[in-house]
Amino acid sequence: MDTRDIVFVALFAAIMAALAVFPPITLPVIAVPITAQSLGVMLAGGVLGAKRGGLALLLFLGLVAIGLPLLAGGRGGFGVFLGPTGGYLIGWFVAAWAIGLMTEMFWNRLNYLNAFFSCFVGGIVLLYGIGIPWSAFVAKIPLTTAFMGSMPFVPGDIVKCLIAAMVMVAVKRSYPIIEPRQEA
Repeated sequence: MDTRDIVFVALFAAIMAALAVFPPITLPVIAVPITAQSLGVMLAGGVLGAKRGGLALLLFLGLVAIGLPLLAGGRGGFGVFLGPTGGYLIGWFVAAWAIGLMTEMFWNRLNYLNAFFSCFVGGIVLLYGIGIPWSAFVAKIPLTTAFMGSMPFVPGDIVKCLIAAMVMVAVKRSYPIIEPRQEA
């Protein structure tokens, strides 16, 4: 990793923190807030790639774990990882890495459709696949209840996928940061 990579990782950790400024919307049924930070996860992977995007989220989550109030609503500290949103927080790293990996694989033919696909698979399917079972376990509720409780978030996350896809394609055209994966 060179200095440029370190700067990008730190920059996206800062972007994640800045996205916490948008006030969270908490639905009365479940304790998981709707935040703008999941957009940052998609952008980290889609703009930086798997390695740098994943590292940006690890840095951000490390800062949250030591107590900095960088999550929406001013939350922070190791305890947030043990609550009902903990699986989603851990999933942020996995999602950023996966979105980055898919973006690298699609790089030579990256367009709005496969950028959206990368964000949808990593930022919704994979993230919910980690977050929902965690929420069910911590809240001691059936998996189906946790699943149904998460469904109101999907339309907003689809909009975030669309926004992230537009940004990813625009960055590729104007200032490409990602290097394409070599095919075997």
